[in-house]
Amino acid sequence: MITNKQIKHLKSLAHSLSFILQTGDKGLTDAVQDEIAVALKAHELIKVKLNAERDERDEMIEQIKIMQGCEVVQYIGKTVVLFKRNSDKPKIELPK
Repeated sequence: MITNKQIKHLKSLAHSLSFILQTGDKGLTDAVQDEIAVALKAHELIKVKLNAERDERDEMIEQIKIMQGCEVVQYIGKTVVLFKRNSDKPKIELPK
């Protein structure tokens, strides 16, 4: 679990990021989940663009959280910012 101070820090880091991947017409497929896992391991903090209706996006975010074990830092419109600490090689220094 990350604190409010850490979320604020992660939001500031995410501001300059472009989205790494985007869901297509088929929604949240296994291939997209695999790509999210790879991106989280490599970068820890990523933006994902979810091309779906609002209700579907909420469901997608819950599925991503469950499957990836990540934290949702921010969710604005169709863009969600995700964070997952890489236990082997942490890249982002979080405030305490």
